[in-house]
Amino acid sequence: MLTLYYTPQTCALASHICLEEAGAEYRAERIDFAKEEQKAPAYLAVNPKGRVPALVTPSGVLTETPALLLYIAQLFPAARLAPLDDPFALARVQAFNSYLCSTLHVSHAHRMRGHRWADDPAAIEAMKRKVPETVAAGFDYVERHAFAGPYVMGEAYTIADPYLFTLARWMEGDGVDPAQFPKVAAHRAMMQERPAVQAALAVQLAKP
Repeated sequence: MLTLYYTPQTCALASHICLEEAGAEYRAERIDFAKEEQKAPAYLAVNPKGRVPALVTPSGVLTETPALLLYIAQLFPAARLAPLDDPFALARVQAFNSYLCSTLHVSHAHRMRGHRWADDPAAIEAMKRKVPETVAAGFDYVERHAFAGPYVMGEAYTIADPYLFTLARWMEGDGVDPAQFPKVAAHRAMMQERPAVQAALAVQLAKP
C-alpha cells in the first residue's frame, strides 16, 4: 500500500492524479499547513524537509514531485504514463518536469514564500512584485518551445501532463492571464475533464 501525504493547492496534486491514472491502491493523508502540521514531529519523521508531497512506499519514502511521478510510472507500466522503453523520449519528459520543478514552481513560490530567500521585508515584497513577470516567462517558454500538443509531449499522455496542469491552476493567483497562453489554457481545460483529475481534486478540495 502506498501513502501519499499532500496539502491542497500544492504540487502534490500532480502525484495524486498519477496515482489515480495508474489505478493504484493508496491512502491520501492530508497535511494542514495552516495548523503547521508539516512541522510536527510525526510528519518530520516521514519527511524531514517538512514539505509535500511525500510518498511512503514498501521500499521507503520518496519526496520531490519529479521522482514521485517517475516512480509511479515505473511501478505501473501498464498505465503507460511515461515512454519507459525510449531513453531519449523519457529524458525529454524528465527535462520538462525538471523545468517545472526548478524554475516555474520556484517563480511561483516567491509570491508566498519569499522568506526562504530573504529576511528583508522590502526584498520579500520585491520578489512578490516580480512573480507575474517570472511566472509568465515560464509559461511563455512552455507555450512556445516545450508544448507539442494536445498533450505536453504530443499525442501520448504522460506524467508531464498532471504536473503542468497543477502549476497552470495557479496562474490567476500569480497575476498571470491564461489567455496569454492558449495552448496551456486549452490543456488545463482538457485535463480538468479527466476522471483521474476529478477524483484527485474531489479528495483534495473536500472539507477536512
